[in-house]
Amino acid sequence: MKVGVTVPNMWGVEDAREMLAMGPLAERLGFDSVWVMDHLFHTGFVTERLGTRPYWHPLAVLSHLSATTSKVALGTGVLVLPYHDPIEMAKYFATLDHMSGGRVIAGVGVGALAPEFEALGIPMKERGARTTEAIRLMRELWTGTPTFKSARFDIKDVGFYPSTKQSPLPIWVGGASEGARKRAALHGDGWLPNGMNPETYAALAAEVRATAAEAGRDPAALSMNVLIQAGVRGESGGDSAHTTTIWADDADVMRTLLQGYRGAGVDHAVVALQTGDIGLLTKAMECIAGVLPDVR
Repeated sequence: MKVGVTVPNMWGVEDAREMLAMGPLAERLGFDSVWVMDHLFHTGFVTERLGTRPYWHPLAVLSHLSATTSKVALGTGVLVLPYHDPIEMAKYFATLDHMSGGRVIAGVGVGALAPEFEALGIPMKERGARTTEAIRLMRELWTGTPTFKSARFDIKDVGFYPSTKQSPLPIWVGGASEGARKRAALHGDGWLPNGMNPETYAALAAEVRATAAEAGRDPAALSMNVLIQAGVRGESGGDSAHTTTIWADDADVMRTLLQGYRGAGVDHAVVALQTGDIGLLTKAMECIAGVLPDVR
């Protein structure tokens, strides 16, 4: 099993250079991947968490990390596809895949913040359909000679280059809802849910594979992954003061949890560290790195 960790683009780190330094640190510590998250506006829980502190753009962060790392995979966990133009995203992902030497994982999801959809002028009821459409369109664009017809797009007689360096560039579908599981089974290269224990994960992963098989897809080809929200304890409280039973800086907890997910069939576990305190982040990353030999 591979293990990744988030870079705190979503935790209001005021100095972007300090935030970006967490990527090379993760690589030096032996993690397999680094991940970023996606919101465009401060509203709801984003405002509650950050106030007016920055939420850095995920793909800009990964672009920088593509130049300051050489081994770790670079993932979005997740990019909210309905917020973005899928043609622009296809171009960005393909470019980043080449810049990084083929290390990109496109984790995508439908989003959940109603005020954000309203601010963008996007009907929230269309988020699932738009996400599926965007996945299909990006794949078609990456063929280089796309033909795609929908209510929003009519693409023909044009080229689209470069294609991705990876063939294919993996698209992992985030979310644990029935719709997300079906989208992963029918359109994704993998599944990346959040917030479930290993036992529940194993049962739902089997369902995703079964749905893929029923649709004529190879279920064994789907990558099974999980996003783990983990708190970080610190004397000063602040960002680390979250109600959680999962502490990233507790080696025994992380070892047991990661081994449980490995037993549930997880291919790649991503630990989302719930703090923007650079010192606490470093401590937590070092702790998790210490148990990696026991969970791989």
